[in-house]
Amino acid sequence: MFMPRTLIRIAVVASILIALPVNAQDLGQQVTEDDLALWDLTTESNGTGLPPGSGTARTGQSVWSENCAACHGAKADGGPAGSLVGGIGSLTSAAPVKTVGSYWPYATSLFDYVRRAMPYQDPGSLSDDELYAVVAYILNRNEIIDDDAVMNAKSLKDVKMPNRNGFVSYWPSPLKN
Repeated sequence: MFMPRTLIRIAVVASILIALPVNAQDLGQQVTEDDLALWDLTTESNGTGLPPGSGTARTGQSVWSENCAACHGAKADGGPAGSLVGGIGSLTSAAPVKTVGSYWPYATSLFDYVRRAMPYQDPGSLSDDELYAVVAYILNRNEIIDDDAVMNAKSLKDVKMPNRNGFVSYWPSPLKN
């Protein structure tokens, strides 16, 4: 059990430590342009920011099996993290199903999200070719593209998502698609 003197000593030492000036130069390290490039991943709806690379649903199936199936199911149709397919046309119903195919307005947004956040256990670990392939696989499972459609920086921005016109932009000058 602490004695009152011990508690007072702890409080005095803590207040001294808190009051000590911290030299900002001693914290962290200088951020370089190369450091920033690792995080400068913004992909716009018009395709700006998409990296080089390509992939198809056929190649994406194996990447999916290794990296995504545990959370989203073997065919992206359900798992602990939910389904990514189905629900197209259901948003105005009494039981809307929000999936990539039914809700997302742009395929480039899907790429951006997967690139930043997936796979859950190791985000950013997929190569650009693997990313395009996984996105192609998800789009194919939603019957938006064919099995052998090649997804890359040019073709991905041209994919017309079923809910592309389901959102209203209140930005003063919306991105041109």
